Formats: sequence, C-alpha cells, structure tokens
Amino acid sequence: MYTSTQAILAGQVEAAAKAAGLAILSSEVGADFSGNPTTRFTLALADDTARSTVLELSDKFDFSHTDLLSEVRVYLAETAKRLKNPRPDCYLTLHGIPLSFGKFAWPFHTSTSGADTLLVHGEVRLEDGEESMLNAKIAASMTLTFAEIVQAPEQPFAEGFIYNAVRKTMDQGQLELVKSGNRQPVPVTTRYYSRWQKKFSFNDTTEAQRMEYLAAKVYWLSGVLGGGQPVWLLDPRDAQYLNATVAELKHAAEALAGEGIIQLASDTEYGIPTEALLGHRARYEVELAEALAFLKPTFNEDMRGGHTNM
Repeated sequence: MYTSTQAILAGQVEAAAKAAGLAILSSEVGADFSGNPTTRFTLALADDTARSTVLELSDKFDFSHTDLLSEVRVYLAETAKRLKNPRPDCYLTLHGIPLSFGKFAWPFHTSTSGADTLLVHGEVRLEDGEESMLNAKIAASMTLTFAEIVQAPEQPFAEGFIYNAVRKTMDQGQLELVKSGNRQPVPVTTRYYSRWQKKFSFNDTTEAQRMEYLAAKVYWLSGVLGGGQPVWLLDPRDAQYLNATVAELKHAAEALAGEGIIQLASDTEYGIPTEALLGHRARYEVELAEALAFLKPTFNEDMRGGHTNM
C-alpha cells in the first residue's frame, strides 16, 4: 500500500511522464543501499510499450520545485527519445566498445568506509552481439564537495554524467571487463566539471572524430544489436561525452548521410546503417579487439609469470 509520500511521488512522476509521452507500466517498492524506501517506476513510450526503462527515486523526493521539475522534464523527454532506440540501455565508448548499462541502484548513498564520498553502484556489460559474459561492476563515487554541483543525488540529475564518467574511465584503460569480479571504482571529480563554464567536460573531439563515433554507434547499436532499426543520433548524453553540442552532432550526422555511410530516418534525428557501413565489419571488430586488449591489465600477467621487481 502506498504511503502518503509515495502517493505524492507517484502523482508527480505520472504527470511528468505523461507530458513527455511516457506511460508508467508498473511501480514497486524498493530500497536504497542504506535500506531507505524508494519507488521503482517502469516507464515506456505511451504508444509503444515494447521497450521500457526503470526510474528509481527516493520516496521522500519532491520535485515540485520549479528548478527540479524542469530538470526531471528534460530527463524524461530525453528518455522518451532514447526509448525509440532498439537497445535504449546501450552506449558506445570513444574507443569503440559497445556497452549496456544496468543494475544501477539509485539514489547515491554515503560511503560505509568513512570516506567523504557518495556512491552509486551499477554494472556495464560488453554488447558485441555474441552474448559475451564480460562485464564490470561499478562503484561510481563523488565527493560531498562535488555533490554540491548536483541539484539532487537522484537518478534524473546524475545518470548522464555518471554514465559518461564510466565511459571516460574505460577510455583511460582504468576499468576491466571480466567474467566475474569485485566492484571497480569510477571517481567523478572536479576534473570533469568546469565551475566557470558550469558544464561537464569529458573528451575533446574534432568533427572527424564525431563522424567516426556516430558511424560506429550506428554500426553497433543498429546494425549489430538493433536489427537495422533507427538509433538516436542527437543524444545530448553523447554530446556531453564528446564535449560537443547537439548541433555539432547533427552536422556530423548530415555529413555521414551525405557520404552514404548512414541513412537518416524520416525523423532525421535517427539513422540506420547503409550497406557501405555494414561492409566495414572487419574494421570494427579489429577496433573492438584492440580496445578490449587495452583494458586488460597486462602487468598482472607479468606478475603471474614471475616477472616482477617486488
């Protein structure tokens, strides 16, 4: 049975979801890392419930304040566009690794080790179309000082930059994809945020790099994982990850279409691969193999072989 706070939250989510063209398929009582009650809402497009996503919020979270409501509305509007992707849970790293993000337990919780940090746990999995068992359990952390930048330690306000911090940490070779293992740290620090510009910063990219990224995204998320269905090319989450604007992503997508590498859908924010792009399968598989090799901690192999100065 809903408590009064749960009922208020459910009403707020329902109204905001409806405005974004989403419907609540179900809701259930959950608990955060510390055992405090949460509500997990399963959301889908109102006119297409084939794909869904989960929004988990603290029961006492009230986003009726104008600033909070505005941010939640933006989050849900982007979620609606992302749900049109064949795999809404999948993202690509700059080095060409397709990943799915899941099992994130929101909101943030304070560290139990006594450290001055807030944590959120989740998991990323390699999605190469081969049912890979490789994954990385994540413990993303931010300091209490850094948390002052974030409007609320809840999913709609942090999911984007946390996912991008995971991708950036993998770009740096500091996350390993394994079949089983302990949680790996993903620190979210002020190096990812400019207080002067009031924006996050992850990867400086050129137009050519953005074109390469979008082509690889369409190849993997549509051609390999999505059965040729359109994928969203103008995702603001990708724009943030690439230190670009949505307008720059649009320009890159149009350039790719002009070269016959992708085909824009009737809604030109989405695209599918052409036969020319699908013909680059060998290249993308080599790039993926090289990126995965970069993540492998070769120093451990040396130590197992007895080659150590310790």
